[in-house]
Amino acid sequence: MATIKKYQDKDGNTRYQFQVYLGVDPQTGKKKSTRRRGFKSKSAARIALSRIEVELQQEPVLPVDNNILFVDVYHEWYDQYINTVRESTWARTAGMFDNHILPLFGNKRLRTITVNQCQRAVNLWFKEVTYNYKRWYNYLVSVFEYGLKHGYITHNPARMITMPVKPDSWGDKPDNFWDRDQLKTFFKCIDQQKEPEKYCLFRVLAFAGVRRGECLALTWQDIDFVHKTLRVNKTLTQGKRGKQIIQAPKTKKGRRTVSLDNTTVEILQRWHKQQREYYLFLGFNTLQPDQLVFANTKNGFKSLNTPGKWLKRIITDYHITPSITVHGFRHSHASALFAAGATIKEVQTRLGHEDVATTLNVYTHVTKGQNQQAANKLANYLGF
Repeated sequence: MATIKKYQDKDGNTRYQFQVYLGVDPQTGKKKSTRRRGFKSKSAARIALSRIEVELQQEPVLPVDNNILFVDVYHEWYDQYINTVRESTWARTAGMFDNHILPLFGNKRLRTITVNQCQRAVNLWFKEVTYNYKRWYNYLVSVFEYGLKHGYITHNPARMITMPVKPDSWGDKPDNFWDRDQLKTFFKCIDQQKEPEKYCLFRVLAFAGVRRGECLALTWQDIDFVHKTLRVNKTLTQGKRGKQIIQAPKTKKGRRTVSLDNTTVEILQRWHKQQREYYLFLGFNTLQPDQLVFANTKNGFKSLNTPGKWLKRIITDYHITPSITVHGFRHSHASALFAAGATIKEVQTRLGHEDVATTLNVYTHVTKGQNQQAANKLANYLGF
């Protein structure tokens, strides 16, 4: 029972106050109380207190069971989730929950979370980021689905929200690839004699079309100098706590053998010899079959950020336009293949895409020359 107490305010006036226990928060399970003060008479304070007590009596009694918190359901879900995906995936997923989902829902009882709370969360994410809000939402749905299957809740409130949609921006999006002349310009900016490894790395990216992680995971036993091929069977990525790890390719088609041109083979052979000499000076024997093609000064994995830093410095120093990312070399490779007359199936196989749709959706770049050729072919066919 709350007690009304008398006190003096800062001006010396007599005032009345009370503090009343409100029970347990149905979402967090924590005790709640409120303090009211500033009443000029004891009767005014008693009336206010009586109203609060009546409201409390009308609130439903909190059940003693089925009060599991969202964070506990998440941990149950996550324990089975890590058995269904690669380490790089579940490591990233944990970060998304820790940074974006658990701060909003972790301390709430699963059964008390409302559609409105889910909607507000998605609206907040929508304002913060461009694309990831959909991924965070899908993970939120997955935890509720897990709770639904295990009888913790009777419905999934996250499925009832209205998904916000980013309006498409006007104008053309900047290209993330270079044509033949732009690639030539780029490679002229790297001195093969002074920076052989850097030249070789970007040559492999541009002429083999491999991904950054696939390139940095290459060992010399993956390079067949006799048959002029490069074998992709692993990738460098980030695992738990950001540690760099080697994983298998994401799909079966990702395991592939890529044919190399004569010049790329010669550049690799030259770097192979130079690497031996340089790392012998550093105290490392690089004659082992699992020796990395591109290693750091401790003969370990290069940072995944290194190619990007190299690329950005060259683009900035030589004022190369347009600016592209490391992945842009893969786009450039695909565009060059199409420009050279390769079929969709050939490009799909060389890039290791699981299906043709991926090749068509991601690599739709064509050169201006191809566009003009298409226009000329149409005009010649129509004949007027």
